[in-house]
Amino acid sequence: MSQAAGSSLNWKEIDRVLEELALPGSLVQEIHQPRHDRLVLHLFRARVAFSVLISMSSRFPRMHVLTEKLANPGAPLRFAAFLRAHIRGGRIESAEQLRSETDPELGERIIRLGIRRGDEASVLWIRLWGAAANVILTAIDGTIQDAFYRRPKRKEISGEVFEPRGAAGGRRGPSATDFTVRDLPGDGTFNEKLELFFREREGRDDREKAAAAAEAELEMSENKLLANLEKLRSRLTEYASLDRFRELGDLLTSNLHLAGKGERWIRVQDFFHGDAEVDIELRPELSPAQNAERYYERHRKARLGRGKVEKEIADLETTLARVKARRAALASDPDPLSLTRAAQKAARDRKPLRSADVKGLVFFSPPYRILVGRTAAENDELLRSRVRGNDWWFHARDWPGAYVFVPAQPGKSLPLETMLDAAMLAVHFSRGKSSGQGDVYYTQVKYLRRAKGARRGTVLPTQEKNLHVKLDPGRIERLKGGPPETEKTASAE
Repeated sequence: MSQAAGSSLNWKEIDRVLEELALPGSLVQEIHQPRHDRLVLHLFRARVAFSVLISMSSRFPRMHVLTEKLANPGAPLRFAAFLRAHIRGGRIESAEQLRSETDPELGERIIRLGIRRGDEASVLWIRLWGAAANVILTAIDGTIQDAFYRRPKRKEISGEVFEPRGAAGGRRGPSATDFTVRDLPGDGTFNEKLELFFREREGRDDREKAAAAAEAELEMSENKLLANLEKLRSRLTEYASLDRFRELGDLLTSNLHLAGKGERWIRVQDFFHGDAEVDIELRPELSPAQNAERYYERHRKARLGRGKVEKEIADLETTLARVKARRAALASDPDPLSLTRAAQKAARDRKPLRSADVKGLVFFSPPYRILVGRTAAENDELLRSRVRGNDWWFHARDWPGAYVFVPAQPGKSLPLETMLDAAMLAVHFSRGKSSGQGDVYYTQVKYLRRAKGARRGTVLPTQEKNLHVKLDPGRIERLKGGPPETEKTASAE
């Protein structure tokens, strides 16, 4: 693979980055976490302030100077807040790349920053290994204080002793001559060229990814709409005979004198169809007049049901036409913002069942309902009006996202499958969705406390427990399929 096409820094390039940055002696003024996969260190040295980007993207793991200003979340995410508490105000004493145990000429693409704040010394490890990229803060003796990505299988969690090379210790790799420092286009230092190169590379990849995501969402939306239309049209044919219920009620009313209470059938002449005889089923516990009213009631319900189905069909056909128009326009509109909007609109078009009296989304994990608030307003409405103290609350840890509620059922404990469904939805409707997995904390609503002075709907959980889930597309699609048939039938009536 050519150096220019590489998606990460090789060890020689990391040496060049560190050489240009000259980090020893720099004061750590601030730490930000602008996105789920990167950190920014704001440093000060020799009367000059500068910033360093550390990206743990599996596609583009890297470290280099940062000249552009990135947007930051209103409240710091977990690891950024942790680093602020432990190294902000500290000074970098050393900065070096770990060398290979088998060939000291080779670098391991692991950076060690020695930092001292007062009497407290610590080490910030930066591993730029693609999918295994991580940033870990340890004590001098190697005890992990916390990690950007907590990975129990690698023993990269608080309290464990950090092994920088992990299972790769002692590995034999390419020779030192197999790597070169890329000759990147542009002016400025190698750090500045790297920043420009990866900014353009990520932008191009993001546009391609947005286009593919938008097309996939639109295609999935169209298929879902077609399937729903087929089901509704099938149901519509069931209402074709609804007038027969009214006719049977009329026939019974005309022959009440022939029927007695307790009979199961009555045979009468059908003056609606040429005076042929017809057998009408009766309920023995009802009087003849009540049986006639029962058929009239069935006619009224069927007529209302048909009206609802016809309206749903009209709405779906309108939505389907809109989705097809978006798919046709997608190829001619490469604007990334438009692509993102197209994907979001497609996702809304195939949204799951909405309940008229519940704000947010409603999912079903039989026999439980799961309520999802996607905005601060929906979260606040659900908290105020739709859930009680013993109901369960789920939320993705460390990421902005939806509040997920599972209304409790008297005398029943929440089953594991429903807990997994709720946790999966919490990750799916959070900004951590792209990582494919995440931690979710959960507790009962009575253990939520509203945060004073915070944004609408913000709560502070207590007595929470933790779940770690990996997104399962099959489970998500099952949940998006709506309520079971018994629920659908009940709501239709």
